[in-house]
Amino acid sequence: MRERTRLEDVAREAGVSKSIASRVLNDRTELNVRAETRARVIAAAQRLHYQPHAGARSLRRPGGGAVALVIPSLATVSYTRIMRGAVVRGLMLDLATLFVEDADNSAVAILEGLLRSRRVDGAAIASAYPASALVASVQRANVPHVFINRAVPGSGRSIVPDDDSAAAIVLEHLASLGHRRVAHLAGPAGLDSSIRRTEAVKRHAEGLGLGEPVVSWEPFTESGGARGMAGLLRQDPGLTAVFTSSLGHTVGALFHLHTNGYRVPGDVSLVSYDDMELIAHLVPPVTAILMPFEELGAEAIDELARQLAGEKPRDRVVRGEARLVVRESTGPPSATPRSP
Repeated sequence: MRERTRLEDVAREAGVSKSIASRVLNDRTELNVRAETRARVIAAAQRLHYQPHAGARSLRRPGGGAVALVIPSLATVSYTRIMRGAVVRGLMLDLATLFVEDADNSAVAILEGLLRSRRVDGAAIASAYPASALVASVQRANVPHVFINRAVPGSGRSIVPDDDSAAAIVLEHLASLGHRRVAHLAGPAGLDSSIRRTEAVKRHAEGLGLGEPVVSWEPFTESGGARGMAGLLRQDPGLTAVFTSSLGHTVGALFHLHTNGYRVPGDVSLVSYDDMELIAHLVPPVTAILMPFEELGAEAIDELARQLAGEKPRDRVVRGEARLVVRESTGPPSATPRSP
């Protein structure tokens, strides 16, 4: 079988750089390329029977480009809002957004393939432990990139939500109801967002005179929520309120409480991180802190666009409004606490 002609082959045949060949063959007529050079590239492509890669062609529109957004899992509902914010801002800036899921740790190979084939011009990575291979991959590729909803120390390009303000709002709400024994169901141990949120919860609990809350570290899943809720109750059987870190956590925590005879909010009040419509339809409807995740996605695309324009990367804290939506899952602690 005849080997497919590559863009490098056309450039070599025409005696020009690969970038010039690419621009001519993509009909970038606004570029200042001499007519003789343009004709030489087109003639070389015809002689070699060059056909642009259909996939790459579809990802690039005239005058624009494409960026990748790497997310941990499509099953994590919060990331749909980050994705929506990224897509909308990308369209405004003439940048297509390509999604890469990292649920099975396959994102490194996929992203490296996209970068190597120049199908994307940069990447926003929302799936990276500090030691993740994704971090080394984009740094090695030396392309515009940002870390979103994850802070990578020393990278100088991390974009995170204002979890400190969110924790303050939640803890103030629980304290105003009279709660003094508050717990936190955190995400996986070692994950930057879990650590930042937990530190904020502890800091504001101490400032409100609530003492240090017990913490359970679990994946952002329903089973993680159920397991974490059980762990919190073992650590402090007399706790009266819990702040969970995801929809999955909230569903799992409610399941454990209901199946073990706890009343919500009679015995345990519950507050969820990141409000969404589904949370309002649980039993009982759950109080939640609404995070500005659309703004987070938009900010990631803005930062990539800045880097593509030649500006230096920077760390950002997105200080969009975090708003508490109060529902039926929170109330004053019971005057007659449930016996452990």
